[in-house]
Amino acid sequence: MITLEQIRERLIQEIKVSGMTYTDIANKLNISRSSISHYVRGDILPALDTLANLCQILNLKTDYILCQNIEDKKTK
Repeated sequence: MITLEQIRERLIQEIKVSGMTYTDIANKLNISRSSISHYVRGDILPALDTLANLCQILNLKTDYILCQNIEDKKTK
């Protein structure tokens, strides 16, 4: 069973790998920096459209972030 903690850990890892700051990501998504912090802390989940756009910004497949596929994480 997939847990919110697993999703949160992947999100944290991929943001670190991207080299982008929370502010960079928030600006690209047109949301507040605090929203990114909430996602990373696991306080809230992004809306589906925000999650899809976040994955696009991080060049990830949504199924990877959602722990559906551990092998193939990049979209390209």
